Amino acid sequence: MDATPPAAVWRVRELQAAAVAAAILLSALVLPDGWARAAELIALLIGAATFVPGTLRGLLRGRIGVGLLMTLAAAGAVALGNYGEAAMLAVLFSIAEGLEEYAIARTQHGLRALLSLVPPIATVLRGGAEVQVAPEDLRVGETFVVKPGERVATDGVVASGRSAVDTSVVTGESVPVEVGPGVEVFAGTVNGAGVLEVTVTATAEDNSLSKLVHLVHEAQERKGASQRLAEKLARPLVPGVLVLAALVAGLGSLLGDPGVWIGRSLVVLVAAAPCAFALSVPVAVVAAIGSASKAGVLLKGGAAVEALGAVRVVAIDKTGTLTRNQPRVIEIVAAPGRSREEVLAVAAALEVRSEHPLAAAILAEAGDSGDSLSSCCGGTDCCAPIAAEPQVVGTGSRLLLNDLLVQPRRATATEAVPGRGVRGRVDGREARLGKPGFVAAGSLAADVERLQDAGATVVLVEQDGVLLGAIAVRDEIRPEAAEAVARLRALGIDVVMLTGDNARTAAAIAAEAGISDVRAELLPADKARIVTELQARGPVAMVGDGINDAPALATADAGIAMGAMGSDVAIEAAEVALMGEDLRRLPDAIAHTRAARRIFTQNLLLSGGILVILVPLAATGMLGLAAVVASHELAEVLVIGNGIRAGRKIRLS
Repeated sequence: MDATPPAAVWRVRELQAAAVAAAILLSALVLPDGWARAAELIALLIGAATFVPGTLRGLLRGRIGVGLLMTLAAAGAVALGNYGEAAMLAVLFSIAEGLEEYAIARTQHGLRALLSLVPPIATVLRGGAEVQVAPEDLRVGETFVVKPGERVATDGVVASGRSAVDTSVVTGESVPVEVGPGVEVFAGTVNGAGVLEVTVTATAEDNSLSKLVHLVHEAQERKGASQRLAEKLARPLVPGVLVLAALVAGLGSLLGDPGVWIGRSLVVLVAAAPCAFALSVPVAVVAAIGSASKAGVLLKGGAAVEALGAVRVVAIDKTGTLTRNQPRVIEIVAAPGRSREEVLAVAAALEVRSEHPLAAAILAEAGDSGDSLSSCCGGTDCCAPIAAEPQVVGTGSRLLLNDLLVQPRRATATEAVPGRGVRGRVDGREARLGKPGFVAAGSLAADVERLQDAGATVVLVEQDGVLLGAIAVRDEIRPEAAEAVARLRALGIDVVMLTGDNARTAAAIAAEAGISDVRAELLPADKARIVTELQARGPVAMVGDGINDAPALATADAGIAMGAMGSDVAIEAAEVALMGEDLRRLPDAIAHTRAARRIFTQNLLLSGGILVILVPLAATGMLGLAAVVASHELAEVLVIGNGIRAGRKIRLS
């Protein structure tokens, strides 16, 4: 797809022709009669050349459009000897057509330009040497080098190196993302100060950037109710206008001067042409979708724009939406006579082979506390120096142990107790870790209660039947969540939190986010049922991860997938996808689509009003061809200009 920017407005072919024709037509005002007539005919030919050939080709294919009405009106005006009016019609219609073409090209250019974010050259490692190739030549599994300041050529996973990557061009988020081994990077993002070696996971044709552009182009073709209404009305209007003009000419000729009524019928052809009506919604839809896509919000068509703009209730999933879905240890409470380091060392030894998110949080905390653990190990041998080869532990946290100062010694004879915890032997001694009840809270019962009230999941650690301590893990709320919720409320939107988590944790997170309506301990089917109930308050948007919340997303008036960059499932599951992780994009997107909906309505009313006013005035002879053409084309220009306003950013930056 071409990323060439749209030509400057004065370089659009239709506008150039219109300018030349207009100059020649104006010259006719000062030329003698014979020369004036020739100038009018030349102006007519130049102006008509921009739309008559295409109209005739369409007619041969059975397509009847507004261009046919204008062609017939111009031909009729010439037959009646009104060369100047025919030329003016051609000039003004050419201007309108040129502005329409320019408006569409301009709104689509921002999307096409996304593809130009991919660098022209990528440095790939082949045969132990760096080779420069085009990004299209990169193959899955190859490793390419991204130097400081360079753009990432295609999607991949960092094999080595650390850096901060600017993802703003794709996700709309301004804060660079820290990346290291095992972390995904996406095509078009900008590397910071470090050198990265990236393993290719998608070719240039299938990477996230290409898919995003393809999806948005598909979205721009999807029509909402307003656009379908405009097209439904505009489509039969063209043949209807032909019938109306024929009736005006026929009946008028029977009752009066045929020359007068045939002239009026030509004016009716122009007055009733639904140019503005047909353009009233599409220009605004394309502008709104294109602008949002550049800010990391994928609106999947006019229907999505209308649905999101009408939302009055937002239901938000907790995990991964209000929270980061990256649990971390928030507090370690040691039993009397025990140390924090001892509690963490035994817990890490038991969890070192686990893939559970809580295990990843405990291991991450053990890594951050490496120095302390090393000193605590003493003669227990619960910790050991890090191995030379990297070992990945806890895929949920993408934690690499070669980043830690020490590596916990693995427990032996470990056994998972489903739904309760894990048991094993650490340094030859029986050890257990699990929820209260599996391990007795004993003297720490009050602390366990306090931490659970704060929304944390608490696990207890014991060795040889003696309680060592408690570890509190919590999925922390996103720092911008409270601001996003406040901004939704400022828009007059009710916010409801839906979660499968326990009521105590849900209430703690909701309180931090400023949400008072909390529904907890829900199954996916329960979420869908509650969304249906909430629709009694008005249109509902459901915000989730696009996978686990699929029933609720499908039930809602507007399903919104968050953090969808790189996730095909998430993008396909919802009408709207927030490509980044910043929850503030949600109120931004709603405000943006509300503005677009207002523009749809304005354009429909304006274009409909023009038809209602001009047709009777034209049929009764109160307006001549020149006045009707000028009024009609001015309305079309206003509709196009107003539609382009839908592309203005509403905090989408």
